[in-house]
Amino acid sequence: MADKIQKSDDEWRQHLTPEQFHVAREHGTEPAFSGCYYNHKGEGTYQCICCGTPLFQSDDKFDSGTGWPSFTQPLSASVISTHADHSYGMTRVEVLCSACDAHLGHVFPDGPAPTGQRYCINSASLDFKESK
Repeated sequence: MADKIQKSDDEWRQHLTPEQFHVAREHGTEPAFSGCYYNHKGEGTYQCICCGTPLFQSDDKFDSGTGWPSFTQPLSASVISTHADHSYGMTRVEVLCSACDAHLGHVFPDGPAPTGQRYCINSASLDFKESK
């Protein structure tokens, strides 16, 4: 992979809304059922709000009932990175954009077949590019 995209907080703030910055750069989360993509039905690719890296395909999106966009898998294993998150007294697996380290959400082992994974991703961390 190419070198990581690194910017100062001030540089990120120049092109992110306060909510996008909080979620993607400060590892926050948006309230359930509040994001623009949790119930989104378009066909295309969800990409990182910070750097534009394609992350998830609409074909892999499903309604988990949780209020956040959920996917069974990323476009490829190389577009995301994961690490243990012990915040809020829980142990979860955090999902990050591998290109810029933007916080995307978490992955849980309770998704549907064929992967059994639920990538629970914040809308504020995503942008959508419709298929042509």
